[in-house]
Order: sequence, then structure tokens, then C-alpha cells
Amino acid sequence: MMMMSLRCYPVLGTKILSISLLSSSSSSSSSHNSKSSHINLPHPEPEEDSPLSGLECVMMDYIFGKKKATQVAHSVWKHVVQKGDTVVDATCGNGYDTLAMLNMVSDKSHSGRVYAMDIQETALKNTMSLLDGLCEKEMVKLFATCHSKMEEVVPRGVTVRLVAFNLGYLPGGDKTVITKSETTLLGMEAATRIVAAGGVISMMVYVGHPGGMEEYEMVEGFASGLPVDKWICCKLQMLNRPLAPILLFLCRR
Repeated sequence: MMMMSLRCYPVLGTKILSISLLSSSSSSSSSHNSKSSHINLPHPEPEEDSPLSGLECVMMDYIFGKKKATQVAHSVWKHVVQKGDTVVDATCGNGYDTLAMLNMVSDKSHSGRVYAMDIQETALKNTMSLLDGLCEKEMVKLFATCHSKMEEVVPRGVTVRLVAFNLGYLPGGDKTVITKSETTLLGMEAATRIVAAGGVISMMVYVGHPGGMEEYEMVEGFASGLPVDKWICCKLQMLNRPLAPILLFLCRR
């Protein structure tokens, strides 16, 4: 049986709303008869024009182990990012997030931009290879730099709708080269300065490698310290899969 925790912590770590789905081996007793204790809840049909249309299904599939956290992240991004927007891939890795962002911002005007960065040359080459052949690839700007320096590559005054971090090591690459808490903190601080109102900072944190849990604790601590009047922060975490990636969203009001 899988367990999942959804926690929101928009205040200074003093109040935490926790919604958990847990396995139970016994059912609770009730003094009411079966008719009075059974409640038939309405099941309204989802509105086709709802801004969250489709996200509910992805979330339910994630809860029941049918979707990965990365798929949840991409689904949330799609409900935030619009055609022509500017977004930032703070750790482009093998390019899959960069490509997903490109598909979200690209249109006939080619006014959208994806600023993608990584410190590893292998990651940049893999990303370029993935984008090769796409006429929209001119909308992607790749930089060999650390995410802590994103403000140096994103033009000042540009409205940024999404900043996404994928923390850990490069899949298929050198596992000793990992993101570090110190530079990730600087990157998160920079992201809070450039992301626009209504935008989101997405954090995918892998904890199964040395240093991963320490980095996650830093990310969670930073998110829980953001002011409630400006930010809404939440996380998705599988409780009985301790090495599963943890997804956090920092949403700017």
C-alpha cells in the first residue's frame, strides 16, 4: 500500500497543513446505522473550460502510483505557462524539461523564451541534441553556468512565469557531480526575485544520493520561510518510498 503526503506551509514554519492518505488495517466503529452513516456525495462533471481541467486526473493517478512526480510537475506547469511566456530551466540536464517548456511557450510568433542552464557540458550537449531539428529551438537559450547566476542570463525586466529546478545528478552522467545546497539556495533566492506574480518555482528534489537529503531540508526550510502574504508553498511526497523524489511548488501570489 502506498502512502502520500500533501503539505502546505505558507507561513514561517509555525502552521503546517498536512493531508495524508494512509493505509489502515482496521475500520472505525460507528453507533449510527448503515443508512445514516452512508453518505452519497455528488460527483459533478468537470467543466471543460476549467483552468484546472486535466490536472485532477494527473493528481489522482499520482496518488495511486500511476503517474510520476515529473508528470505532475509538467501538468502544473501547463496550467501556469502561456504561449509567448518566458521560463527558466535552472538545471537542463538531458533536456526533457527544456523541451516540455519549449512546447508550452512556442507559437507562431516565436516570442516565447526558454532560458536553460547547466554547469555540465554533457548536459548542454544532450539538450542541444534533443532539440536538434526543431524549428522552434531558436527560442531556447542555453548557458554553461550555475543556476545561482540565472539573473545574469535572464534579461532584466522580463516577466518570468516559471523557474524549474531538477536537483541531484545528471541521469546517465557522473553521479559524483551533484547540485549543492549552497548554490541551490542562491538559485532559489534569485528565482524569487525574477518570477512574476502568478508564476511558480518548481523544485524536483532527489534524495537517494549522498547530500540529497541535506539539500532537500534546505529547500523545504527556505520554502517554509517565505512570507504568506506573497507566497503559497506546498510539496508532494510519498511517505513509504523514502528515496522517491519530492516535488515542491512555490507559487507567487
